[in-house]
Amino acid sequence: MRSEHAPVAALAPIALASLLALAGAAQAQQQTYKIAYIDPLSGPFANVGELMLTHTQYAIEEINAKGGVLGGTRLQLLQFDSKLSAQESQSALQAAIDQGAKAIVTGGSGSSVVAALVQSVTRWNQRNPGKELIVLNHSSIDPEMTGKNCSFWHFQTEANTAMKMKALANYIKKTPDVKKVYLLNQDYAHGKQWASYGRQLVGLARPDVQFVGETLHPIGRVKDFSPYIANIKQSGADSVITGNWGQDMTLLLKAAGDAGYNLRYFNHSAGSVPGTVLAVSQAKLGQLTWVAEWHPGQADTPRADALAKAYKAKTGKDFLAPRIDFTPRLLAAAINKAGSTDTVKVARALEDMSFDSVVGPIRMRAEDHQLLLPQVVNTIAPVDGKSVKVGWEGTNYGFRTDAVYTGNELAQGTDCKMVRP
Repeated sequence: MRSEHAPVAALAPIALASLLALAGAAQAQQQTYKIAYIDPLSGPFANVGELMLTHTQYAIEEINAKGGVLGGTRLQLLQFDSKLSAQESQSALQAAIDQGAKAIVTGGSGSSVVAALVQSVTRWNQRNPGKELIVLNHSSIDPEMTGKNCSFWHFQTEANTAMKMKALANYIKKTPDVKKVYLLNQDYAHGKQWASYGRQLVGLARPDVQFVGETLHPIGRVKDFSPYIANIKQSGADSVITGNWGQDMTLLLKAAGDAGYNLRYFNHSAGSVPGTVLAVSQAKLGQLTWVAEWHPGQADTPRADALAKAYKAKTGKDFLAPRIDFTPRLLAAAINKAGSTDTVKVARALEDMSFDSVVGPIRMRAEDHQLLLPQVVNTIAPVDGKSVKVGWEGTNYGFRTDAVYTGNELAQGTDCKMVRP
C-alpha cells in the first residue's frame, strides 16, 4: 500500500537543502559590506579616475585577504563613472543605493561634483533612517566641505585647500626669487578657492610679492594654453599659482615649454597625477612645486616605500597616493571599532579616530571631519643622486623634498556647525 506521505518524505531532503542554501545566501549577503566608487572613468580625466580606482581596489583586496571586517565580513567595491558631472554622479548614487552600498568613496570629480554628491547623500539619509550612507572624500579639497557646508555624513581624508596653501606659503616665505605671481585656475569651486587662498596666504607670508594677473579658464576643455601663457608672459610673472590638474596641467606645461618660458608653478597635487612628471621632463623648463602626504623617493619613509613596492608588484602600476589607499583602511578600522556596519555607528567611530598610517600618525578631527595628515612640499626636478635619487614615469625627473609639515602645524580653524543625528 502506497503511503500518501511518501512524496513529502522524498522531497524533504531537497526542501531542506534549498532552505539551507537560501539561508547561506542570506548569511553571505549579510557578510558583505558594499562600497561604491564614484569618479571619472571616461573623458579627459579618466586616467585620474583609473589611478584612484586601482589604489582603492588594492587596499580593499588587502583588507579582505586579512579577513575583512568584524571577523569575516568582506568589503565589496562597486564601480560607477561620474563622467565629471554632478548629474551623472546623482544617477550613480541612486544605482549604488539600489545595489545596497553603505559607503561612497570619491574625490576625483572636482569639488563642485563631490559637494553635490554629499548634499544628495545628506538628503537621502534624512529621509531614509536605517539606510544611511557615508561619503569618504580623498581628493576634493574645497575647505567649505569641512567648513560652512560640512555634513555629519562626509569625511575628508586629504588636507584641504587652505592647509595645502599654508604649506606652500610657508615655503614661498623662504624663497626670495618668487616676486611676481600670476593666478591661473580652472573655473569651478576649487579653482576659485585655490586662487583666493593663494592671494590671501602667500600675501600674508610675503607682503612684498606682487600679484600681476588672474584668469579662470574652463575645466577640461582648453586644448591649447598658448594664449594663456602669452598673457602670463606679458604680465612679467616669474611664478604661477595654479590649481590645474590632469590634462589641464600637462597642457599648460607644454605650452610654457613651447614658448621657452621658465616659470615656477605652485600646485596642490599635480605630481600625483599620471603624465605630469613626463610633461615637465618634455618641457625641460619650469619648476613645478606641489604638496602631498608623501612623494616617491622621499627619504625615511620605509612603510610607504614597502607599500609602493608591493602595489607595483601586484598591479604593475606606480603607487602615488597613500591617502587613497588608507581611506578604505580608515573605514575598515571604524567598522571594527564600532563593532557594527550600522552607518551612524561607523560615522561616530570615525570621529576623532587616530590611525597609524604608512605616512605616520593621522587623526580625523571630530568637529568638522577633516583629516589631519602630514604634508610634504616638493618640486619635480632632474635626478642628481643627492636630493633627487629616483626617476619617475620613465624619465630622469623625480621629486625633491623642500619642506615637511605635520597636520597639526597646518590645521586651520573651522566654521563647521555639525548637525548630528
